[in-house]
Amino acid sequence: MPEPERLRADAARNRAAILRATEEMLARHHPRQISMEQVAAAAGVGKGTVFHRFGSRYGLMRALMQERAQDLQIAITTGPPPLGQGAPPRARLLAFLTAVVEVVARNKGLLAALGPEAPVTTAPEQQPREEHPVYRSWHGHISHLVHQQRQDLDADMLAHVLLATLHSEPILNALEHGDANRLDRTLRDVVTGLLPG
Repeated sequence: MPEPERLRADAARNRAAILRATEEMLARHHPRQISMEQVAAAAGVGKGTVFHRFGSRYGLMRALMQERAQDLQIAITTGPPPLGQGAPPRARLLAFLTAVVEVVARNKGLLAALGPEAPVTTAPEQQPREEHPVYRSWHGHISHLVHQQRQDLDADMLAHVLLATLHSEPILNALEHGDANRLDRTLRDVVTGLLPG
């Protein structure tokens, strides 16, 4: 294998290992409790590799969130129904919320770490949560599906309300205690109540 190609393959493997290690650590700890050194050790790479690729803990968390969101975006656009196209709006919304709860439950506190309450010193490039690309994408998808099903609802505000649940302390605490299924059931109750089949 030519040298540049081998280096690219090594870099891709390292990136995947770092993100996987970060996600595994987030299953047990809040982002504030995770250091770049711990991630490097868990991923089996040097600390410099993590800093070089992601710059900061915020950069690392953002990259992980964007990767998970990209996986979800691919499922929405090209995957099979009900998450992908071809299912009724309500069925797609229910599938999407289940997928979002899964992502958040696997990465407890990750969305909170990307929000405006994180320390400015660790995330000078932060923006309001609603301007984050992941938030905008999820909000747009939810509001579109709600509008398709019920034009009389304020789809824009309802999308904010549904996503806001994923950032609240009681919900994050519930996820810490393994209550992802409970959150999923509750969100489904809300959606089925508002969007009857």
